[in-house]
Amino acid sequence: MPGLWRSQIICVTVLRSIGGLGLAGALSGVLAAALAAPVVSGGGLAAKNVADTFVDLPPAPHEEPLAQVTRLLDKNGRQFAQFYEANRTNVPLTAVAPVMRKAIVAIEDARFYEHGGLDVRGTLRALLTNTQAGGIRQGGSSLTQQLVKNILVESARTDEERDKARAPNLARKITELRYALALEEKYRKDEILEKYLNIAYFGAGAHGVEAAAKRFFSVSAAELTLGQAATLAGAVRMPYSTDPSLGKSHQARLLQRRNLVLDRMAGLGNITREQAEEAKREPLGLRLRPEPGGCEQSDYPYYCLYVQRELLTNPAFGSTPAQRRSKLMRGGLVIRTSLDPAAQRAAEQAIRRRVSPEDTEVAAEAMVEPGTGRIRAMAASKRFGRNKGDRKNGPRTTFNLVADVAHGGGQGFQAGSTFKVFTLATALKQGWRFRDGFRTPGELVPSQGYRDCRGNPVNDPETRILNASGEGSGGPHSIETGTWQSVNIFYMMLERKVGLCNVVKTARSLGIARADGRPLREVPTFTLGVNEMDPVTVAAAFAAFAARGRYCRPLAIVEITDREGHRASIPPACEQVIDRQVADAVNHVLTGVFDKGTMKGQSIGRPAAGKTGTNNGYTSAWFAGYTPDLAAAVSVGDIRGSYRFPLQGVQIGQEYYGAVQGASLPGPIWVDSMQAALRDTEPRGFPGPNMDRFGGGFTPGLEEEERKRAEAEGRKRDGGVAFPQRHRRLFEWLLSQAPMDPDAHWPRRHGRDD
Repeated sequence: MPGLWRSQIICVTVLRSIGGLGLAGALSGVLAAALAAPVVSGGGLAAKNVADTFVDLPPAPHEEPLAQVTRLLDKNGRQFAQFYEANRTNVPLTAVAPVMRKAIVAIEDARFYEHGGLDVRGTLRALLTNTQAGGIRQGGSSLTQQLVKNILVESARTDEERDKARAPNLARKITELRYALALEEKYRKDEILEKYLNIAYFGAGAHGVEAAAKRFFSVSAAELTLGQAATLAGAVRMPYSTDPSLGKSHQARLLQRRNLVLDRMAGLGNITREQAEEAKREPLGLRLRPEPGGCEQSDYPYYCLYVQRELLTNPAFGSTPAQRRSKLMRGGLVIRTSLDPAAQRAAEQAIRRRVSPEDTEVAAEAMVEPGTGRIRAMAASKRFGRNKGDRKNGPRTTFNLVADVAHGGGQGFQAGSTFKVFTLATALKQGWRFRDGFRTPGELVPSQGYRDCRGNPVNDPETRILNASGEGSGGPHSIETGTWQSVNIFYMMLERKVGLCNVVKTARSLGIARADGRPLREVPTFTLGVNEMDPVTVAAAFAAFAARGRYCRPLAIVEITDREGHRASIPPACEQVIDRQVADAVNHVLTGVFDKGTMKGQSIGRPAAGKTGTNNGYTSAWFAGYTPDLAAAVSVGDIRGSYRFPLQGVQIGQEYYGAVQGASLPGPIWVDSMQAALRDTEPRGFPGPNMDRFGGGFTPGLEEEERKRAEAEGRKRDGGVAFPQRHRRLFEWLLSQAPMDPDAHWPRRHGRDD
């Protein structure tokens, strides 16, 4: 019978080993009871019980998937962050240098390829020493036994289970022996060696040979030299006392262990004595490479945090929070994102030029690709992390200033007049035409005509709305001039005409939701941007106009590869929410913001559309804009609280602002970042509007008002002298010939846009 035959072989092997060691008479205690007595007596039942211990084996130990590093890659495949519970990357044995395989076998289990999981000589010697000492004093475990121990520790889910797997007693050793024999029946030798090299801890936070090679020497396991391989092999036995990251004394012990391995390899004939001596003369040659984990040490922490929160909160990545966290920290995933390093650098540099991390005023920018929703950049003026002494205000923050609360952000800032675009789109959808408009009074009290989407009146007779700049003067405005000049009263009246709920529905269809996750405030000043927003959400909404009405949910993760190499692509989640012609008409109006409106004089050198936003009392400022290829939104506000600390009389970066408006700080950040981000992209224009559908509008008194304004501007240019039209061009040409003083200082004007 195979079982009886195997028991006899094992018992004979044990006896021969005992005899060879000269230990038969000395065995006592647990060792004598467990092994020697039954064999010497020849008693059938007793002998069978001992044999059964090593023949009736348990199943091989359950192997949990090893914890591996999850890596985040940008769109070009470059890693910018990683998460791990254990710094480990599994590799096949073929990806480990042959000299490394020889080194680990030489020092840990020279007869690895000869025994069947139980190195009897080494084990009996260790058992005798440990029995006499009353505990574990000597090793002797085969490499397979060491693998068993590591498997049991890795599979443990409680401290009690981990302590049991490491317990310094003979019962644990017997269990390891039995499991080792079971593993030898299940796997080939090379498979066992591969598993051991991937599971072993080498010190300095490196689990597995691949992570150790990169941590110690900044090379892969396939590139290890003789000296490097011997160093790592020597570290396995005592990874804590030879941890090279802990200083010179630990490195000295590591050097001793390396030399011991080299001598052992030479003694076994793996290398020549000359090779060993030459390698021993070399220094350790450490090139310790830090292996940061988490978002605080990432190159792009805000983007990293967005991805992390997406993984931890999205049920698609696991049904429970614990499952999602385990997958992130242990899963060994490779997550390709849509982050564009060029766009990211452009946003960071544009912000850094104007806002300091030390400022309490913070700037944040998100860039989103129209038509896909892919987030290309997320940047902020403050560095991510905790301030020294956990100070509340400082150069760092733990909030994701670019995103909503669900993705690690704060409460956001009121979006201001950027919200007027949703009223504009609603009006065009309802049949309004270019040049359509009406006269506006100098002030407006929204005491009637406003209902929310539940049909409830939400009038606010206590609120007094003024026109742009608070001038208190009214006049005729069309949907173009009302937009270009960001006229508050015009938009409050337009919102009432098209219906507050309809405007809210338009905004929702474009992904608009409050940064704090609460329901949108459906109030008369909705069109003036009273809801707190985050740049990612606003940028994605504006990107939909660039994509001719196709809204795409913001997308950071584009592909996930699991530890087995299975890939899953994450497609854009898009929907046509606005008629293409309506979107074209919106784009037509918003392009005028740059040459006729609040951003006049600021250009990115290619067709662009956008909208400034400055909140009442200067509590925050925004600019959101786009080209056909890229959309971006920039917010500025005080991190301590926008209402308590408005943007008036403040120094931000190197410049003093009497008041911060959308065109004075967020606008220039947007311009600089978009110019740099699109440097290698061919300029494209927007499709022209359907003039049969949107042309031909009329606003009473508008033409006369525009004529008066043009005449006034002409008189201003001419120094107050009225010139006949036929002479005006000649006069302007003559003025243009005057030399300019290159050292003249031209003060910047900051005009409020709403």
